Amino acid sequence: MTDLTWRARPDEIDAILAARHADPFAVLGLHETPAGFAVRAFVPGAETLAVETPEGRPLARLERVRPEGFFEGLTPLEARAPYRLAAANDGAAWAFVDPYSFSPFLGPLDDHLLVEGAHQRLYERLGAQRVTHEGVAGTNFAVWAPNALRVSVVGDFNHWDGRRAQMRKRVDSGLWEIFLPGVGAGAVYKFEILGRGGELLPLKADPLGFSAELRPSTASVVAENAPFEWGDAIHMAERAKYDPRRAPMSIYEVHLPSWRKGADGRFLTYDELADQLVPYVADMGFTHIELLPVNEHPLDASWGYQPIGLFAPTRRHGAPDGFRRLVDRAHQAGLSVILDWVPAHFPTDEHGLARFDGGPLYEHPDPRRGFHPDWSTAIYDYGRREVANFLFANALYWLDRFHIDGLRVDAVASMLYLDYSRKAGEWAPNPDGSNDNRDAVAFLQRFNERVYGLYPGVMTIAEESTAWAGVTKPTFAGGLGFGFKWNMGWMNDTLRYMSCDPVYRKWRHNELTFGLLYAFAENFVLPLSHDEVVHGKGAIVAKMPGDDWRRFAGTRAYYGFMWGHPGKKLLFMGQEFGQTGEWNFGAGLDWGLLGFDLHRGLRDYVRDLNRLHRSRAALHARDCESEGFEWVVVDDAESSVFAFLRYGPDRARPVLVLVNFTPVPRHAYRLGLPRAGRWREILNSDSTIYGGSGMGNLGAIHARAEGFAGFPACAEIEAPPLAALFLEPDDDELE
Repeated sequence: MTDLTWRARPDEIDAILAARHADPFAVLGLHETPAGFAVRAFVPGAETLAVETPEGRPLARLERVRPEGFFEGLTPLEARAPYRLAAANDGAAWAFVDPYSFSPFLGPLDDHLLVEGAHQRLYERLGAQRVTHEGVAGTNFAVWAPNALRVSVVGDFNHWDGRRAQMRKRVDSGLWEIFLPGVGAGAVYKFEILGRGGELLPLKADPLGFSAELRPSTASVVAENAPFEWGDAIHMAERAKYDPRRAPMSIYEVHLPSWRKGADGRFLTYDELADQLVPYVADMGFTHIELLPVNEHPLDASWGYQPIGLFAPTRRHGAPDGFRRLVDRAHQAGLSVILDWVPAHFPTDEHGLARFDGGPLYEHPDPRRGFHPDWSTAIYDYGRREVANFLFANALYWLDRFHIDGLRVDAVASMLYLDYSRKAGEWAPNPDGSNDNRDAVAFLQRFNERVYGLYPGVMTIAEESTAWAGVTKPTFAGGLGFGFKWNMGWMNDTLRYMSCDPVYRKWRHNELTFGLLYAFAENFVLPLSHDEVVHGKGAIVAKMPGDDWRRFAGTRAYYGFMWGHPGKKLLFMGQEFGQTGEWNFGAGLDWGLLGFDLHRGLRDYVRDLNRLHRSRAALHARDCESEGFEWVVVDDAESSVFAFLRYGPDRARPVLVLVNFTPVPRHAYRLGLPRAGRWREILNSDSTIYGGSGMGNLGAIHARAEGFAGFPACAEIEAPPLAALFLEPDDDELE
């Protein structure tokens, strides 16, 4: 009697053909049976199929037992012996290494670390990893989908047929994986998933896809994995010793697609941006470039803040290595790179994370915590360890693989409060009735601990718009652990003041002084960001009252107040030269404005502000310490004049900042000073080279040893109209 125990059961074959088998590796591939070693394969379109050695020597011909292409047969192979399959059909022939002949690429440690939320280098294991596995080159695909009944890789390499690359499930973690020999860089793919109820879901992009198609296409792309040759060793070594709180920080915020367009309106490539953007920002004296999210996103109008591909630099400007070259060039030019990062929410596009394996997975299952009503987006389930692990790994990925110097975390306030932008009855409080999202708080604390623990010199910045206490306090003291926080209160107060006609500013004097009551409660960044020049708010210059001369003079005075004020600086692109129209994300900046004197003068002034900021320790070294600031004139509301001193570690070299926020010159304006002698005027926003009236102090003033307003010395100073002055003690007298 013939031994047929080596054959697959008909119901198992049916399940393979229908792509509904829970464990396809239990059927397909090489298996030991009582009758010997059998090979089973599903090869649609093949009429014949043979087993060969890797070198092409025939070993056995398999029997086609189903017309759809299911083959099986006994072979002389032994367990784990390598082989390939040779198929033929109507004169066509092809050979390939059987994906089901390989053992798993992932191991028990991967399962354990993911479930524990501790897999810090998840990006080295999941996604599409180009590897040589058991001596064969190819790509290992791995994805987390614990509730799926079946997951397949589909792509241009298998005719998008979900039956051909059904994956192995790792039951301990819910990971699925398969190694596909011969699949290389550039292959386009998605995951086909059978949901928990047996339903076939829309094709999903890879959550850890390292590259993606250009919108409107939505597939993931297998990325190159050749080692990148970085040229920023000096920058990275210096960064490790860097204390950003005490260093100059003047940030140029950029939306790459609209900074400048190509001649035909196209997006500039990463390499073109490296050639044009980097030298411009370096010449302007900024210390940092902050990029609106470069993660892959389907909708241009989201500016990147609704990302689908958290691990993929957007294809709008080229491949991932192009983005690496942009960062590398910035580092070589002395610029640090900050990336806007979005762990607060994600879009619900069907090819993304939403209901990834048939139900809530990445999002919180309770819509009161898992859906954002303002943006119609999903909110991550921060309390689920695998989800938190995904986000931690993503943050570390940008620091590791792209040498990013800082992460500015978007929409932190929306993460911290359960009732954020929700009416009564639309949110679920904690058992004690409180509204703090404790899972999100714990997530942000662990995120900051990981970043600062693993990458010395890197910084994190919170966009947090409320009075949450301790955003920049260390986690061991109960804080969130961020390095810096955007000072949204300062921004709102000062812009409200500046938009007021100067004749009425004396009634709003406190809007410029109030910020100093809390200036050192956190480590602050003073942001004039993209959010302030869009959606009907107008450009910075356009917010200023008066004619063109007054608007530009007011802008220069405002920037002088900002650069003199404690806190790091951030300015959105275009505001350095007085872009007059609102930011339009679909067009480039209006660079033609630099043909006009006032715009060119403002640009030159910002450049000189940055150079002064970098060269004077008093203007940056104690930004986060109250000892670095002292009011000189705080209560002259009638004149709308403000004056203060900035101190560095060497208190003998302070910088005096005086700003007149009216168009009325203040002649012989008397103020106290900490020492007598000669004080040099080192920057004057009213200089004719910037478009001002040319009023000033002939380069210097002389302070008398006569007490005034609590200071041991005093002087009379010429305060130009709508202008900021910077003065310092004469170096020669200090020698």
